[in-house]
Amino acid sequence: MFVKEGMMSEQSVQTPMIEARGLSKYYGPFVAIKDISFVIPKGEIVAFLGPNGAGKSTTMKILSGYLSASEGSARVAGADVRSQRLDVSRRLGYLPENGPLYDDMTPSELLHFFGAARGLKDSYLNERTEAVKRICALGEVFEKPIRKLSRGFRQRVGLAQALLHDPEVLIMDEPTAGLDPNQIHEFRDNIRRLGTSKTILISTHILQEVEAVAQRVLLVNEGRLIFDGTPAQLRGSDTLEEAFYRLTGSEVRA
Repeated sequence: MFVKEGMMSEQSVQTPMIEARGLSKYYGPFVAIKDISFVIPKGEIVAFLGPNGAGKSTTMKILSGYLSASEGSARVAGADVRSQRLDVSRRLGYLPENGPLYDDMTPSELLHFFGAARGLKDSYLNERTEAVKRICALGEVFEKPIRKLSRGFRQRVGLAQALLHDPEVLIMDEPTAGLDPNQIHEFRDNIRRLGTSKTILISTHILQEVEAVAQRVLLVNEGRLIFDGTPAQLRGSDTLEEAFYRLTGSEVRA
């Protein structure tokens, strides 16, 4: 297993914001993930990289509390995902690959709906709605029905919903899937800005995403963590594409 043990020990002395300890998930005889462990300290942007079907989404869903692990434990900002679900939800913003958006609502209506569901009070909810509207550049579509929005704007609405309660930790599953190059560029700029104040874990199989935003890479293949280090350490003397293929035996989208 090509995991940087020295890096893990150095990170462990910093404030841990995302912790996975021996996570495994079984569906009958099928092993989705097996014995995945890592610690992400405060203020890091980490790419969770792997081919399709490697176990990225399963791990993300366990970390966010949407799925229970068969074995192991997970913590977000010190709160146990299994036993402290409400504490985790207060500290975590989660953007799934195909997040739930209500097409008949406007972004404004959707954010107020989710904010009320989270128990945000009127004055604070209005303040946070205006903040994420600005952060995600939603001004021109804020009162348009979501069904009329482009894929890029829908993704911005999803990000705004994940940021609404100002979480310390942000987890995103394939956040640029289906976006055009301009939309991808804008989304990555947003991630870099958010990374100055939040801990971010991004699931992806797109290598450009890693080089564009990540300080660290967790590489999974066939449900197991096979690398933990910086993009430069993963690349070595190869290109990232060559290193990815060598470790996973899989072709990737460049």
